[in-house]
Amino acid sequence: MNKKVSAGLMMYRFRNGILEILLAHPGGPFFKNKDSGWWSIAKGEPDENEDLLETAKREFKEETGITPEGNYVPLDSIVQKGGKTVYAWAFEGDAELGNVSKSNTFEAEWPPHSGKKMIFQEIDKIEFFPVDTAKKKIKEAQVKLIERLEEYLKNKQS
Repeated sequence: MNKKVSAGLMMYRFRNGILEILLAHPGGPFFKNKDSGWWSIAKGEPDENEDLLETAKREFKEETGITPEGNYVPLDSIVQKGGKTVYAWAFEGDAELGNVSKSNTFEAEWPPHSGKKMIFQEIDKIEFFPVDTAKKKIKEAQVKLIERLEEYLKNKQS
């Protein structure tokens, strides 16, 4: 499968009537002090011949430690700045959020050009945000996914 594809899940909940979206912050030293515009839905690349919804569920669990359950609402796909196509689904859920201790890890040279390799978590924190805040935190291209969820929920109520 094209490596320019990933699939992910957007978990949402209602707290005191307010829609909140779960976002993941990328780990590693490059993102340590980056906030608005850097968060993402939990997502990843499919294994060969893997169904994209199955990829999304697997990646969500790997990155958050939360087992996704429920009805999955297709949010279609978006194309990020780097050209990667992200397929996404939303589901309603809730979880007690602590430190992300279950996230996948990656190895990177740090500090740069030092020759030293270090292991970092793919995701260093996950957090629920009210929609307006989530739209500021999430990568710009992924804002459309939140808007599609809002549209779905609005149509569901009418």
